[in-house]
Amino acid sequence: MNDERTSQPFDMVVIGATGDLARRKLIPSLYFLDHYGNLPSPGRIFAVSRQSGTREGYLEAIAESARRHIGEAEFSPDAWQSFSERIDYVSMKAAEARSYSQLSQLLEEGRDRARIFYLATAPDLYGEISHTFREVDVVTPRSRIVLEKPIGSDLASATAINASVGEVFAEDQIYRIDHYLGKETVQNLMALRFGNALFEPMWRSEHIDHVQITVAETLGIEGRGAYYDTAGALRDMVQNHLLQLLCLVAMEPPSRIEQDDIRNEKIKVLHALRPIAGDEVAHKTVRGQYGEGAIGGQSVVGYLDEGDIPPDSTTETFVALRAEIENWRWAGVPFYLRTGKRMSHQVSEIIIQFKSVPHLLFKDQAGVIQSNRLVIRLQPDESIKLSLMIKVPGTGMVLRRENLNLNLAELDKRTPLAYERLLLDIIRGSATLFMHRTEVEEAWRWIDTILRGWAERGDPPRYYGAGTWGPPESIALVVRDQRYWYEHLVGRRKKSKGATATGA
Repeated sequence: MNDERTSQPFDMVVIGATGDLARRKLIPSLYFLDHYGNLPSPGRIFAVSRQSGTREGYLEAIAESARRHIGEAEFSPDAWQSFSERIDYVSMKAAEARSYSQLSQLLEEGRDRARIFYLATAPDLYGEISHTFREVDVVTPRSRIVLEKPIGSDLASATAINASVGEVFAEDQIYRIDHYLGKETVQNLMALRFGNALFEPMWRSEHIDHVQITVAETLGIEGRGAYYDTAGALRDMVQNHLLQLLCLVAMEPPSRIEQDDIRNEKIKVLHALRPIAGDEVAHKTVRGQYGEGAIGGQSVVGYLDEGDIPPDSTTETFVALRAEIENWRWAGVPFYLRTGKRMSHQVSEIIIQFKSVPHLLFKDQAGVIQSNRLVIRLQPDESIKLSLMIKVPGTGMVLRRENLNLNLAELDKRTPLAYERLLLDIIRGSATLFMHRTEVEEAWRWIDTILRGWAERGDPPRYYGAGTWGPPESIALVVRDQRYWYEHLVGRRKKSKGATATGA
């Protein structure tokens, strides 16, 4: 990323620096930024944790995990040594004013720099820690605070957290981070729509049959049982990741690619989401919970047998939804959202399914004319694929589907990590890829309606075996519209050599 505008001198305070997020994402991403010349000098990183220890001990511990998460191919001992010179370690309790003497003294040396507070902590501490910052006078006009998701567990708690943090920091100083928005393919989604004359005229209900957004994980709860059982898939994934992707797919073209313009268009989409309430909850949502099964040939236990999970838990590990956007562009176009743990494959992708051609010009011997499809894959391999009908070489007019592929992993230029891009934007003071307070609260407003519907009905989550694509009811959610999930579409096409369902 060193071809972009340079950064600025900064001090970054990472609260929770010994936690999983810091070890897996933040420190490796900062290493890459430093290694590829994107961090300025001076630029300091203060690792803050409640654990007692020394700078040397912290660096020794973090180097081991950093090497693992950076990868042997890109980990350079010399580069790590250079990067680690930026890091200092402070043992303190972030919510206790009396703990701040050392950190305050260190920060005072760079009072004119951009000052970034990254809260890699539980969200219910955001407000308390922010007020402690103000009490000990470490907040400057150039300060920024970074909040990880989930912000709250419902609209009321999210509003309270936003209000409490907002008493200390102005809205333009608050960076609510969703790492999906830093993925290269998400950036390319906007480039596809707004940088090409081909797609934007087609990006509407007259030409698009439906949209699918899937975020599937093969992992289980990975030691996060205490948190996950109070959250579930709807709060943990749909409220932020999936709704953010939906907004980027559905929003109107902004007047400029600037933070306020993009945020305003996303907020309009959230306003236009039709609430799923009452009897519609039973017909437009599916919640599931995984049981034992096998993934990649390895047997795995069911959710109720994971550590820290109550034996009578009804927390969902899978959600599928049929969402609708009530505006002129998207009227009548269903958006199918789906996320789950312990599923068949790890994949995050957006499927734009176009409508069939209005008139079948070719004769029967040409084969089945399949509608065009745009597949935007975010992980594990970032790529964009557009399916088209072409003529099979030879005599006669026989058509088949072929794909135009853009595999970002095959490009010569290195693709930065999502957190890498977002951290650099925070240092630069660019909030384009971060959520506004209103976005968070509008998303919770829509989610709360579903949560209330589930609570009123009291239905337990549907069972699905680990290593599958979720409960059978999730398939029925789209099949009753004469549509299929993408993996089933591909399977049916291979099996029947071209037969597809209506709108597929």
